[in-house]
Amino acid sequence: MSRLLIVISFLYLSVSTYAQGSNFQKTKPDTSSATAADILFSLETPDTSSNIRTPPLFTGSIELGFLYKTGNTNSGDVKTGLDFRFEKSAWLSLLNIDLLLKKSDVVYDNGDTHFETTDNKWTVSSQTNYNLDNEEQNYIYGNIWYEENEFSSFDNQSSISTGWGRHWYRSNEASLWGDIGPGYKRDLYKATDTDPQLTADTFIVQLQALYIRRIGEHIEFKEYLSAKQALDTDENSIYKSETIITTKLISTLQLKFTITLGYNTNVDEEQKNFDTQTAATLVYSF
Repeated sequence: MSRLLIVISFLYLSVSTYAQGSNFQKTKPDTSSATAADILFSLETPDTSSNIRTPPLFTGSIELGFLYKTGNTNSGDVKTGLDFRFEKSAWLSLLNIDLLLKKSDVVYDNGDTHFETTDNKWTVSSQTNYNLDNEEQNYIYGNIWYEENEFSSFDNQSSISTGWGRHWYRSNEASLWGDIGPGYKRDLYKATDTDPQLTADTFIVQLQALYIRRIGEHIEFKEYLSAKQALDTDENSIYKSETIITTKLISTLQLKFTITLGYNTNVDEEQKNFDTQTAATLVYSF
């Protein structure tokens, strides 16, 4: 039932923008990767002509990367994702789905070896913003996040928050966003040999910041920082850093390098608090 409520909430946030406001014209470029945190400009060259261009209401992207190893053992890692963005009037809605899949040789008691899925991680996040002024500097937001990660101490983690944000800095080459607000988080710990499955609920303060820098005509740098700070010091807090460098190959195809750092303050004794992930993927935008 909890998963069903989470999925319904994601769909509600994404679809709700259709009922708000009326169409308006902007001169922003399209985004190259519309994640829940990526309220950004893409690598498209700004339109300097006198004609005002109305961007499409709906854009998206698909990314894919994989690593396959053979030899003494066989293993494979696949990373894929879907990003969707819908913008209308003062409303902006973002939806991001990420999947990391690991397959490797599994040896059974009878000696047979099978190439099977050993771990996977999938994340769904959605954020909807409403601009409070015509200059689009201040906005209020609603954010939902859900993750299942077999690599971690948790069966799943989820959070919901709402608050205020601001576009603090904007130029032709760089932009900076930041938002803050109260929320609620739930962590479902895995059962162990000594402890049963445990559910931990806590109120949080969520902070997010996104910095984007254009490096030349075809390269873009992004730094995303987030914190889900538990108000109860005995509960788990989550911190994340994501560094992204995107290189445009052609108008709709980009090469994306991502370094993700994650930190959970409360984990099982067998697990590490600090987690890193490095990926190179191809991104197709539409």
